[in-house]
Amino acid sequence: MALAESQDSAEQKGIGKYLLANLREYGLLFALIAIMVFFQIVTGGTLLRPVNITNLLLQNSYIIIMALGMLIVIVSGNIDLSVGSVMGFIGALAAVMIVNHEINWLVTIVVCLAVGGLIGMAQGYWVAYWKIPSFIVTLAGMLVFRGLSLWLLEGQSVGPFPKEFQTIANGFVPDIFPAAIGESLTSVFDARKVNVLALLTGLAAAALVVWGGLHNRARNRAYGVEDEPFGFFVLRISIISAALVFIMFKLSTFRGLPNVLITMGVLTIIYAFLTERTVIGRRIYALGGNHKAAKLSGIKTERLTFLAFLNMGILAAAAGLVFAARLNTATPKAGFALELDVIAAVFIGGASMSGGVGKIVGAVVGAFLMGVLNNGMSIMGIGIDYQQMIKGLVLLAAVIFDVYNKSKQG
Repeated sequence: MALAESQDSAEQKGIGKYLLANLREYGLLFALIAIMVFFQIVTGGTLLRPVNITNLLLQNSYIIIMALGMLIVIVSGNIDLSVGSVMGFIGALAAVMIVNHEINWLVTIVVCLAVGGLIGMAQGYWVAYWKIPSFIVTLAGMLVFRGLSLWLLEGQSVGPFPKEFQTIANGFVPDIFPAAIGESLTSVFDARKVNVLALLTGLAAAALVVWGGLHNRARNRAYGVEDEPFGFFVLRISIISAALVFIMFKLSTFRGLPNVLITMGVLTIIYAFLTERTVIGRRIYALGGNHKAAKLSGIKTERLTFLAFLNMGILAAAAGLVFAARLNTATPKAGFALELDVIAAVFIGGASMSGGVGKIVGAVVGAFLMGVLNNGMSIMGIGIDYQQMIKGLVLLAAVIFDVYNKSKQG
């Protein structure tokens, strides 16, 4: 009897210890759920309507795309304040090329991505090889590219874009399944219309999450790595799988899968694999964790820093194309202060200010959390002044939590 009680007590302590060690990860997930439930109630169900979920994805697509690159920059121990201005400049460049000079939109996309890469290379060069603080280099970049956007557009908005270009952000993947299947599902779910491809994609994504979780758990056991308690594992996988199926079902009853959702999903998977499963990913974390130790161990720290900014430039360019396509015009103020939302999403998602800590999935969840806050407060009619204050307090709370955790561990 006493032995059983002592085992139960030890197990509870183990669970408690694990929960405290991973409080940021679980806290972020439950915070997102709590915020969505809150806004779903106070908005009378508007938040999770299919049309609003679609708008939520479209409105935050460029934030999420840039957050993927920003996480790598921050994990490496740097920061990029220029991403909003670079995004606006690339959108302006695309508008001048397509609208003013009638250059093919596919050629324009390639050129704009190349220009974004060159911008990232230029900034990364000064940071990596001249050891100029990234804060200073990218602050200068922010001012330079904001000015270049004004010069390129001559202070005027330029648009509209051809429909082919607009589909980058506003298009939807056509349903490849026979209409009869969709009609039968429509009657079953009592919906106006059901997009079979979107529904099956949700089920496939949920199955992939379950398989991936089980695979990682089995691998950790094989290598003797301490894994999360089984109850937490089941709860986390169930919540994520259910959320994916629910969101995809909602999308299937509207217009299906947005093109930009596919882009975000593919990029998220690629960058999650890159950071968690490759040598270069581990080296980036080592670089941010201890620069001197990483260099002494043979890691080419300058090259990694350079590549981190090159990657950020390309993703900022991609976000600029998506943003311009969504608005169907390029404006001189596009991207203004947007770098703050990107940086806030990464920090809220669990990245550390000192580098070496953070996950791609956390950055994506952090971006969605900020997006839900913006969307929910806008539906409620809360003014932009209060919205900015609330977002600032959320960011401050995330940073305080990070500092508190480090002080406890230290």
